[in-house]
Amino acid sequence: MPPPFAAALRGETVRVVAELKRRSPSKGVINDTLRAPARAAEYEGGGAAALSVLTEPTRFGGSLDDLVAVRAAVHLPLLRKDFITAPFQLLEARAAGASAVLLIARAMPADHLRALAVEARALGLECLVEVRTEAELETAVSVPGAVIGVNNRDLETLVIDDAVGRHLLPLVPGDRIAVYESGVRGVDEVERAASWGADAVLVGSVLSGAPDGSEAVRALCGVRRIGRA
Repeated sequence: MPPPFAAALRGETVRVVAELKRRSPSKGVINDTLRAPARAAEYEGGGAAALSVLTEPTRFGGSLDDLVAVRAAVHLPLLRKDFITAPFQLLEARAAGASAVLLIARAMPADHLRALAVEARALGLECLVEVRTEAELETAVSVPGAVIGVNNRDLETLVIDDAVGRHLLPLVPGDRIAVYESGVRGVDEVERAASWGADAVLVGSVLSGAPDGSEAVRALCGVRRIGRA
């Protein structure tokens, strides 16, 4: 059984979910030579609480092979990050060693998302449900035990607006894990996310592009978690 995802993101400090990302639609090539197992080991050594492994090949340069290789290289919980809309993708994630999967609220009707979450739970997978609006947050909260990801990036325009995090993070129920996504470049953004109630931050480009993944993660760790009412 893969290690639990949500439990790893709760503690006295803001946890870092370190992402393996070779490229993206917004930045283009970030690190095309990234070797997933080696970079994952660096992240683990730097203090990451969990890893996000992109498995989408066309826009992000990822693969399920990366997920399998990273599972063999580290002991951390792994999030399969992809555009997941179908049950077979859950089976793939479980077989590859994922602890959790990403479900994007705006990518599907709420009933379909909830049905996928039920199937994921039956397979032993946790869910990170990603939101950008209050309506999407309401859907995410209706999924029992879901980790809530607040994404500052508009997936249509690719523009980052941290006002999204500032508005939505305080609205996440205190018994849920809230993850601040997109726009973290350094410890200042981690501190800002903490002040709005984040339990964790998901960081991709700045870590994947860093010369030393261990040092880059370590620079983001140690910010005190404030929590939410």
